[in-house]
Amino acid sequence: MTIQKNPGKLSVGIMGGTFDPIHMAHLVTAEEVRIQFDLDRVVFVPSGNPPHKEARNVSDQEHRYLMTELATISNPYFSVSRVEIDRPDEELTYTIDTIRYFHRHFEGKANIYFITGADAILEILTWKDYRELLSICSFIAVTRPGYCLSKLEETIGAACPEALCNIDILEIPAVAISSTLIRSRVAEGKPIKYLAPEAVTQYIIKHGLYR
Repeated sequence: MTIQKNPGKLSVGIMGGTFDPIHMAHLVTAEEVRIQFDLDRVVFVPSGNPPHKEARNVSDQEHRYLMTELATISNPYFSVSRVEIDRPDEELTYTIDTIRYFHRHFEGKANIYFITGADAILEILTWKDYRELLSICSFIAVTRPGYCLSKLEETIGAACPEALCNIDILEIPAVAISSTLIRSRVAEGKPIKYLAPEAVTQYIIKHGLYR
């Protein structure tokens, strides 16, 4: 690992996502990051109105929040934040604003780690205030084994070489589960058992989501 910790501070992972729905791969990723980086906690942040939102309609914020709560409630190291979904609907939610919020929330007494995918991290130079973001937050980019790390160096290192010191890559055995897969299976009337936590599966059935 290249990221250095500041002793005496909490180590907090922030895992953002649409979570529509949250599934087992999200949970496996968060737990493995927590273990490998010795984090004190991981905070899941269901997205509000991100600037790069997919064209499709995203499920209601409360559904996504409650499913994330149900999926994480049994892990004492996991919690869920409403920081993004409680912002006004018309207000775009940027990662920099969320990270600033957590710095204020922890009163500067926490090392903040933003957990994202390795492919997403390649777009970081297009993110709002990315230089400030890289200076106040470390990034853990999760990928499957065999990912070509040279892409990271070529894309980010060329434009912002100092950023590489604040980005770490963690390989996690591939889990071929995605929210898109789950939505498609539900729409087709196929079972999703073991793809999402049982409580999330029952919530989807009860509320008729993705039909």
